[in-house]
Amino acid sequence: FVLTADSLPGINDIPTYLQDYPKQLAERKSKPQQRAVTWQSIHWNNDGSAAVIQVRAQDNKDRWLLLLNTLTGKYECINRQHDDAWIAGPGINSASIGWVNDAECWFQSETTGYSHLYTYNRLTKQTKALTSGQYEVQKALLSITKKHFYITTNEAHPGEQHLYKLDIASGQKERLTQAEGAWQWQLSPDEKQVALLYSNRTQPWELYVQPTNNNSKAKQLTFKAASDSFLQYRWQQPEVVAIKAADGATIYARLYKPEKPHPNKPAVLFVHGAGYLQNAHKWWSSYFREFMFNNLLANEGYYVLDVDYRGSAGYGRDWRTGIYRHMGGKDLSDHTDAIQWLVQQYGVNPKKVGIYGGSYGGFITLMALFTQPDIYAAGASLRPVTDWAQYNHGYTSNILNEPFTDSIAYRRSSPLYFAEGLRGHLLICHGMVDVNVHFQDAVKLSQRLIELGKDNWELAAYPMEDHGFVEPSSWTDEYKRIHKLFKQVLSGQLH
Repeated sequence: FVLTADSLPGINDIPTYLQDYPKQLAERKSKPQQRAVTWQSIHWNNDGSAAVIQVRAQDNKDRWLLLLNTLTGKYECINRQHDDAWIAGPGINSASIGWVNDAECWFQSETTGYSHLYTYNRLTKQTKALTSGQYEVQKALLSITKKHFYITTNEAHPGEQHLYKLDIASGQKERLTQAEGAWQWQLSPDEKQVALLYSNRTQPWELYVQPTNNNSKAKQLTFKAASDSFLQYRWQQPEVVAIKAADGATIYARLYKPEKPHPNKPAVLFVHGAGYLQNAHKWWSSYFREFMFNNLLANEGYYVLDVDYRGSAGYGRDWRTGIYRHMGGKDLSDHTDAIQWLVQQYGVNPKKVGIYGGSYGGFITLMALFTQPDIYAAGASLRPVTDWAQYNHGYTSNILNEPFTDSIAYRRSSPLYFAEGLRGHLLICHGMVDVNVHFQDAVKLSQRLIELGKDNWELAAYPMEDHGFVEPSSWTDEYKRIHKLFKQVLSGQLH
């Protein structure tokens, strides 16, 4: 038999962003067209009588789960996940679909705004939520007995990750990990033990092992992640704080407070990369260099804030899609709101605020200096995207659609078009063999700044470096330049 997408719910829906393009909208309405889809995966039950098929719209605004009856060759849609922005989130993939038994399948969905675990019974046609609440199920594994799941969630706190054992019949959860931070895990084949990686804000990842029975404790096996010199240094444990945004949303951030604030009361914001990544958490950060640099700045009297802005991971669907069609919008305003919080809480000097970050963080730094020049006095933009139309399709098409279908979104999200707003001091650092964000982004922006007659900026090019630097000398040079910029503009006398 042959399956087609003709009967998929919403297959002919018109994307809402076309409301900004009346001519194209009228054409689509006059000539309805079926959206292209990808048949991604198929998951059979044990007796082969049924299968769950995952289908995605190629514009990534719909994910359908179809239940196929192999006797009739017909399917029914058991779950449609739609978003006017885009479909994503933890567990929204082929690895998180399966069968509990021949009658009951399981899957994850962001239907409620957070990724949760569900079952569907093909006999009763009932969907059952196994988890619920304002938190994410970030990993799920069905036990070999098929009576419970092992799951990772951040329900204790958005900045923590813990392992739970979830009973399918009762819905009761048992928390297996206790210490504050994050636990990554791998079950033994007999599921009697679990291997764990654990870290907290100042302790890098170490290996542990723990029985999976009730009230067991983890035993540390390795003590190799930190050197003696690292352990001897008095690292500041950043406080994870909650800040109210202007629109009422809660922003989580890492705060480094100086023991002796500089007389200028300066502040620096670090902006993590990727966009969809979490860094205001309670485990060891992959940004370990920035963790050390932020400690240095705090020791020199700066308040340092590391914000999980709109678009970051760990906070559900609406937080992730808050940047749809306008990068440099709410993701930037979250940083500006965080500055106001620093001013109110700690008396930070609003005229002495700097910002730095790489990749997406470099992009936000540019948007900050170009579009809000009265707020940001200095910024270090590392390997930044300057024109999103030049970046890869797989990333930008989710957030901004496509350059030829949604030029409005691309223009208002690209720093190149706002460079005339620069008044503060800007440092751009970029590897010349960057295969992620190409060096041409820095070159195009440099030419634009030259044409505008700007003289308060500089470009440091690294001839041998890719997106992530490799040579220690390059990292050292880059951070010496960032440190010098902040010292001159924020804590020095340069105006």
